[in-house]
Amino acid sequence: MAGHSKWANIKHRKAAQDAKRGKIFTKLIRELTVAARHGGGEPADNPRLRAAIDKALANNMTKDTIQRAVDRGAGNTDGDDMEEVVYEGYGPEGVAMMVEAMTDNRNRTVSEVRHAFSKQGGNLGTSGSVAFMFHRQGRLTLPEGATEEAAMEATLEAEPEEIETLEDGRLEVVTTPDSFGAVKDALVEAGLEPTTSDVGLYPDNVARIEDVELGRRIIKLVDRLEDLDDVQNVFTNADFADEIMESLHDDA
Repeated sequence: MAGHSKWANIKHRKAAQDAKRGKIFTKLIRELTVAARHGGGEPADNPRLRAAIDKALANNMTKDTIQRAVDRGAGNTDGDDMEEVVYEGYGPEGVAMMVEAMTDNRNRTVSEVRHAFSKQGGNLGTSGSVAFMFHRQGRLTLPEGATEEAAMEATLEAEPEEIETLEDGRLEVVTTPDSFGAVKDALVEAGLEPTTSDVGLYPDNVARIEDVELGRRIIKLVDRLEDLDDVQNVFTNADFADEIMESLHDDA
């Protein structure tokens, strides 16, 4: 996906901002708990939980905190009734957006999500309006210098879907959600530890965004949505020009 490396940079920037506020831990704990509740508390048998644990560790969450969240989910002892909801919508100029949320009050969450879209020049869509543009995948970015031959040899038995070359020349291994953990383990064992790795919704085709002001409006909508307490993740098919990325760097 042409724009993935830039989108990843935006996500990492946002994650860093959230981490400073301690907000990311709340979302990580929620994902750990729900993943364990749905698939069990053993990461070897629960690919979603394995991915959630990896993400929590990458954000410096302690193993004790992770285990407590997993135990709470696996034992279903916390008494909450969190449910997962996915919203579909359009940002400025019609870019596609997917919003993953966990909520104990659907009415509150949909109201907040709809308000965020409308305030930033977008609109909430109906179910199925943009979901067909996205697929859930694992993506693992390899360190500079890693060769496609080495990546293929390391991951052959783990069966990745494909290996792509990003705009900056680095390689990215694409997997199914279920094979994400096995592929990551194989890469680490081969000395090709990914610099970034995650499971999420990725678009089949991207919308190129050249206008800096438009790009900033789209990113502002992403920020506004991700600032909502119930929202876990936001994905878009926008592919941002270098000038937009540079403007974000200037704001940092």
